[in-house]
Amino acid sequence: MARGPKKHLKRLNAPKKWMLDKLSGKLAPRPSAGPHKLRESMPLIVVLRNKLKYSLTYNETKKVTMSRAIKVDGKVRTDMCFPIGFQDVITIDKTGEHFRMLFDVKGRFLIHRIKKDEAAYKLCRVKSLSTAAKGIPVLVTHDGRTIRYPAPSVKVHDTIKLEIETGKILDYVKFEPGNVAYITGGQNCGRIGIITHKEKHPGSFDIVHVKDSVGHSFATRLNNVFPIGKGKPAWISLPRGKGVRLSIAEERDRKLAAKAKEM
Repeated sequence: MARGPKKHLKRLNAPKKWMLDKLSGKLAPRPSAGPHKLRESMPLIVVLRNKLKYSLTYNETKKVTMSRAIKVDGKVRTDMCFPIGFQDVITIDKTGEHFRMLFDVKGRFLIHRIKKDEAAYKLCRVKSLSTAAKGIPVLVTHDGRTIRYPAPSVKVHDTIKLEIETGKILDYVKFEPGNVAYITGGQNCGRIGIITHKEKHPGSFDIVHVKDSVGHSFATRLNNVFPIGKGKPAWISLPRGKGVRLSIAEERDRKLAAKAKEM
């Protein structure tokens, strides 16, 4: 029986989407308790050391974070195991760089470079609606925020556009057919497409059908679908490939074509 919180994470048990190698030690950094679940986030040290290469070692990363150089969603974070999840914005003022955490089409975490004006906001999926003390309506987002007095038309599974500095809702997207969505879980994690229709399955999981920009259709659970824009245009810049997953043969042909151009 466990006595207290777990403080370690073996490297082989770390989420595969972190893309850590097996031979660099027995242990991996364990994300601190925070706005995202352990297996739906990546600790800040992995972002700085393994992905962005701003440091080489554990101690170097600690010096970088303790120098108060790293902001996550507009707040300085000195905990190098702070969990970074989908849509979080990382800002490094000293270099003038901004990054947004996304997924690639194979479901792995992707540190996507963005411009300063885009770093001023983030998208949050509405997880629940409730009434707080004194009858105040509140909504809870996927990254643990509680926002008071949302628009009455905002419902669960919709997406809000949140201004990071003030914490106010700038706009929102309804979860409905015709809107573009990002898939954040399951076998289709990282794919982007237009919501076509939703199937209700009482007592089981509701299924959503999505079609990507090249006409490939796929289905996933309702909880994996994250609307990111009204109609076809997305409110955030998309990674290379625009969320279209290629087959093995299509990937091979693209690599061969690129190699032929180089020769």
